[in-house]
Amino acid sequence: MKSKTTRTARTEPWHSHAWQAQSLLLAYPDEQFEQRLALAGRVAATLPEPVARPMLRFTAHAGQTSPADLAAAYVATFDHRKRCCLYLTYYAHGDTRKRGIGLLRLKQTYAASGWRLSDDELSDHLAVVLEFAATDPATGARLLTEHRAGLELLRLALNDDGSPWAHVLDSVSATLPTLAGDDREAVMRLAAQGPPEEQVGLDPYASPVFLPDPVVGAPR
Repeated sequence: MKSKTTRTARTEPWHSHAWQAQSLLLAYPDEQFEQRLALAGRVAATLPEPVARPMLRFTAHAGQTSPADLAAAYVATFDHRKRCCLYLTYYAHGDTRKRGIGLLRLKQTYAASGWRLSDDELSDHLAVVLEFAATDPATGARLLTEHRAGLELLRLALNDDGSPWAHVLDSVSATLPTLAGDDREAVMRLAAQGPPEEQVGLDPYASPVFLPDPVVGAPR
């Protein structure tokens, strides 16, 4: 689900630092998370207040929570609740076969910028999209705004649940233009209708002519 009003978001030099730090905080809290948390806290201190404040709220909470409890909360939040899904193409396509095309387009966009995923990463995970955006801010900003409806729905769901990760999504939202017009309508429509369901009988494969050429750079 794409927005027409914020298709091209303006980027600032600090955006790449914010998106990299947010990416670190949205990854699974493994044994290296404490180091990532400390790094994100240092980065947050250099960012504009609307972006830094919610990020520092999360780092403060995570720093006072045991690793085991934080990991359990992460799994309970993101792995067991579809309304808190971190995979952005889910909001646009649900669990339909069209989602594979969305994943492929993202992967091709990354490849066009010379960025490669590891074998265990899906291209639409928000932490992955943010990490890419940190390396290619112009293209990354476009991807984030194209998935703005899903991002806002995730942010609202996390806030409704009182999840500490809501602070990270608040911080991500603060890096993007204010919702208006088509953006706001897209969020309301997605909230009311939910992600699409599988449409039986349709061709599950898009014609290659509709897929972006992996050799050509992504539009900026």
